[in-house]
Amino acid sequence: MSNSAQDENEVSTPFHDLDAFVALPRMSGLTMSPDGRTLVVSVSRPDTSAHRYQSALYSVDPAGERPAVRLTRGAAGEAAAAFTHQGDLLFTSKRSDPESRETEERSSVWILPNGQGEARILTTRAGGFSGILAARQAPVVVFPAGVLPGATDPGDDALRKARKEAGVWAILHDGYPVRYWDHDLGPDHPHLLTADLSDPDRLTLRDLTPAPGGALIEQSSDVSPDGSRIASGWHRPIGRGDQRSEIVLIDVASGERTVVASDPDADLEGPRFSADGTRIVYRRERRSTPDSAPSVGLRVLDLADGTVIDPAPDWDRWPSGVAWTPDGSHLVVTADQDGRGPLFVIPSGGGAVRTLTDDEFAYSDAVVSPDGRFVYAMRAGYLAPSHPVRVALAGDGPSPAVPLPAPVELPALPGTLVDVRTQAADGTAVRGWLALPHGAGPDHPAPLLLWIHGGPLASWNAWSWRWTPWIMVAAGYAVLLPDPALSTGYGQEFVQRGWGNWGQAPYTDLMSITDAVVARPDIDDTRTAAMGGSFGGYMANWVAGHTDRFRAIVTHASLWSLEEFGPTTDVASYWGREMSPRMMAENSPHAFAESISTPMLVVHGDKDYRVPIGQGIRLWYDLLSKSALAADDDGNTPHRFLYFPSENHWVLTPGHAKVWYQVVLGFLAEHVLHQSAAALPPLLGGPAKKDGDADA
Repeated sequence: MSNSAQDENEVSTPFHDLDAFVALPRMSGLTMSPDGRTLVVSVSRPDTSAHRYQSALYSVDPAGERPAVRLTRGAAGEAAAAFTHQGDLLFTSKRSDPESRETEERSSVWILPNGQGEARILTTRAGGFSGILAARQAPVVVFPAGVLPGATDPGDDALRKARKEAGVWAILHDGYPVRYWDHDLGPDHPHLLTADLSDPDRLTLRDLTPAPGGALIEQSSDVSPDGSRIASGWHRPIGRGDQRSEIVLIDVASGERTVVASDPDADLEGPRFSADGTRIVYRRERRSTPDSAPSVGLRVLDLADGTVIDPAPDWDRWPSGVAWTPDGSHLVVTADQDGRGPLFVIPSGGGAVRTLTDDEFAYSDAVVSPDGRFVYAMRAGYLAPSHPVRVALAGDGPSPAVPLPAPVELPALPGTLVDVRTQAADGTAVRGWLALPHGAGPDHPAPLLLWIHGGPLASWNAWSWRWTPWIMVAAGYAVLLPDPALSTGYGQEFVQRGWGNWGQAPYTDLMSITDAVVARPDIDDTRTAAMGGSFGGYMANWVAGHTDRFRAIVTHASLWSLEEFGPTTDVASYWGREMSPRMMAENSPHAFAESISTPMLVVHGDKDYRVPIGQGIRLWYDLLSKSALAADDDGNTPHRFLYFPSENHWVLTPGHAKVWYQVVLGFLAEHVLHQSAAALPPLLGGPAKKDGDADA
């Protein structure tokens, strides 16, 4: 992956070597002990077989004085970190119990007293646990977990064993959805199990939701500080395969469930208790129509009198995460904004929104220290992957973020990052990030990759290990990461511009900012390509059918025929609210297959439930049978199809991630750089490079 414009003295980075890249540790998640003296983050690395990533837990010093310390070392990895009210660390793992004769790995909850010493098992079940919620002031713990219908106890081990021994994997559904993202739903249903930690040597699980059906699918919950109640999102069927999400309270002692917030025009989700347990804050997402985009806001509910307020009615941003200050006076909120994702502070009773951070990053996993002085969060951007930071809450304006001693070092980058902006034909401002290789300039202009984000309600504002532009930059390309119409962080009207008209403003915005960038002296406007995944793949397909300006196009997990996509995706009811017959007829890329004259690389995973594999298969057939570069009489075509039988919407395993980049870079080198076709990775089993072919 040489870069002709690269300075000869430049130090090589992990992005110049795919083996080094896939081996890079990845930090995520953040939780704080009740006394505020310890933070815990997760670090993922390839396992010993290099077939998957597995995580370990590390402590981070909130004061920033001590180095990070590894807390767990199980061969099977650990996840779902949570602290008990006494400061003991809970986590889930499939590692074997050293005190048991059983050798079979089972998902268990472990406890590490005071976050140090030897961990031991608290409880185990064949069906495992999908998370841990612990009360901050009481010995109460709640476990979201899947339970088989008909089970007589929360463990349901006997039923699972019988099903396995009978060789039965079939699932009988009576509702919708039947799968989500990358996994089948059922035969078990998500439940909330609880236990009393007063005597951790005799932990007994109790089911608080004995017959939830699909009400808790992809819902988040919170336990009150005193452990008496759980607040949760709860799906309610509304007919014709659709559902709406409400907020419920569940009494831990009795299991009694009460709906406390419901809105016929919106989905309500993500409730969080205030520190005194008297209020909850939750997200409200207005349900869309074919002509009206969704909008997202916050609501604060007083549990004593039932009053609900919007704490920021005039704030034109979409909150994604929220945390309370200890005194309940303010909310710390994350939201996309102008290609970043700052922390914001909002008075919980209503008032002016204050931007707490003002840098080039996006924040997540925010927690507030018990004394209310600091916010701790994970920070990521295209300058650095996710890492822990501390931000002071005091003051009237933005506060600088202080990086904390992290478990792993941040990688060196092979280039620089520039904020680029232009104006669309209708006068709307359009911006993006441009990642440039070192040495790019008028004497060595770089070829350009237009990289289109998915969503479509999203923004290029945070580091992604799945889509890393720096590998392309290390290979000599400049990578444009634009936010066209439908992107979040630019106001409701910016989303509305593209709603129901995906092939209009989103497309023209992309072309406008591409025009602006190729006019730069450090960009070679004769060597350009476009690529994208999911909705970005949709746009790549649309681009292919509407312009021949690019030399190559890569489309990953992409929508091709909207009429076929809508009813077969995992949650068809959501897309059905936008995809009217008119919208599908006017915006489906498959209708323009015959206009495609650009070589395309199609990538799809068979386990993709968001954009089912049928979309990729039909796209591939249409390219070979209808496009201007269709297969000739000998079956030859410049198009290619990279198929992953075991991957889902994203390519996640280390070996497949490496293959993905190898194939993409080889395809681009052939068509954009006019190099000879690169030899395929040997493990793909493809044809070997012919004698005399030049090295790519």
